[in-house]
Amino acid sequence: MKKIIVSVTSDLSTDNRVDRTCKALLEYGFEVILVGRIKSDSVDLENRKYPCKRFKLFFQKGAFFYMEYNLRLFIFLLFKKKDVLYSNDLDTLLANYFAKKFSRNTKLIYDSHELFTEAPELINRKRIRYFWLLIERFIFPKLNFIITVNESIASIYKALYGKDISVIRNVPFYYERISALQKEKIGIPKNNFTAIIQGSGLNIERGIEEAILSMHLLKNVSLLIVGNGDVIPLAKKMVLLEGLENSVFFFEKRPYTELMGFTELADVGLAIDKPKSKNYELALPNKLFDYMHAGTPILSSELIEITSLIQKYQIGISITTVTPQAIAAGINYLKEHPKEIKRMSENCFEAAKIENWENEKQKLTSLLDRMYS
Repeated sequence: MKKIIVSVTSDLSTDNRVDRTCKALLEYGFEVILVGRIKSDSVDLENRKYPCKRFKLFFQKGAFFYMEYNLRLFIFLLFKKKDVLYSNDLDTLLANYFAKKFSRNTKLIYDSHELFTEAPELINRKRIRYFWLLIERFIFPKLNFIITVNESIASIYKALYGKDISVIRNVPFYYERISALQKEKIGIPKNNFTAIIQGSGLNIERGIEEAILSMHLLKNVSLLIVGNGDVIPLAKKMVLLEGLENSVFFFEKRPYTELMGFTELADVGLAIDKPKSKNYELALPNKLFDYMHAGTPILSSELIEITSLIQKYQIGISITTVTPQAIAAGINYLKEHPKEIKRMSENCFEAAKIENWENEKQKLTSLLDRMYS
């Protein structure tokens, strides 16, 4: 049985893409080990069919975090038997690349979940961004098996490095709706129209502040913010300062099935990233597919990949600017057109029959077949 070690810097309990990848690798016949980190707020991993190694790190963010993690990861990989290394994102690539150099027959797969060096957290930090660019420019041309999450990002990498890229999108397993969660049980007014923003990347420039302020312009509307990210502390302060405690409700990150329970009860799912960076401009967020599988119509900003998916399946509407006024207008439109909501919801369920991991994982299988041909 061939051994593959999959590594990521994220919290393993909420990284559903990596979990799906590991399950597909098991099905292919690999013995899988997943490596990540554990944070102070990490929850226990649900029953996994593969072993997981979670580093408890001294540093939790910044340059020292990445240095500590990659050093720990390199040492771990160096002394483990492996046939394949599977590196998720640029922040694990350095350790994987050098571990491969010490294992001549080991293959390396690189899975880029985003346009890493164009992330908004790096755009205005030129020295740090340059450091990551140096790593990318040094290693990327030497890679033979590369994956990314959508065609737009794949075309950019191909233009930069002349490499063929496999596109494997971050779509969920086909989800059977359970409709178990009720609004009144989580303290939400039963008759309010409900919007949701959910996920593990609730960060700056993703429209969350504007969505909160839009509540001033809406009546009988609740906003659920479910998950974690660097904008959450600011968002909670904003809600208190604006006196919106009865309109905006926060829920901590939770396992996928629980997260989908919240998503199901919402009337509209918000995907309102702002095109403040190339990374966001080309994003195809996980929550978009979660909304689809939950039958929740989408209100989105006009970003390339998001708009393309919404228009293809007729599962939502877009706004041209991410402002409180535009968000409120979009929510009001959907609130006042229940037949449109019903039609879009039905389209979501039909789209989910196509856009699911059972279909998408065949692309990973094809890459693995090619790797061993």
